[in-house]
Amino acid sequence: MSEEKILSLEALRQRVAEHRRRGRRVVLANGCFDLLHVGHVRYLEGAKREGEVLVVGVNDDAGVRALKGEGRPVLAAADRARLVAALEPVDYVTIFDAPTVVPLIEALRPDVHAKGTDYTPETVPEREAMRGAGGRVAIVGDPKQHSTRDLLAAIRARVKP
Repeated sequence: MSEEKILSLEALRQRVAEHRRRGRRVVLANGCFDLLHVGHVRYLEGAKREGEVLVVGVNDDAGVRALKGEGRPVLAAADRARLVAALEPVDYVTIFDAPTVVPLIEALRPDVHAKGTDYTPETVPEREAMRGAGGRVAIVGDPKQHSTRDLLAAIRARVKP
């Protein structure tokens, strides 16, 4: 079941260490994932192609609010994590409460940190943390033509009184 993929950081650290002992390449992706859309799916599929084990960090509710503003997230962190965990490419999910994913990078030391196409290798905020962890950054997914903000705007436009 998908809820079995959702782990605490400590449990995830142990699983990642086990995969690493087996020589499996670990990829870390992260995001808010507030209302899943096709861009999220393509991002996670692209991330999975970078390795054998895909770990996804989901921002907690306070983090989403800080990044996206009042009224967000639409879905609570536990629900967002469960939806992400149900996606086929995803092996593990953890909810994180830091303003950036750097603490996850430092704890898990992934081989690859996957970011969406709204970044370039030079603009990824965590690039130095990945260098320090001995890994690399990969830009994955389709062009940034999908967003939860746009999806919410389209929904609101259709339900005008």
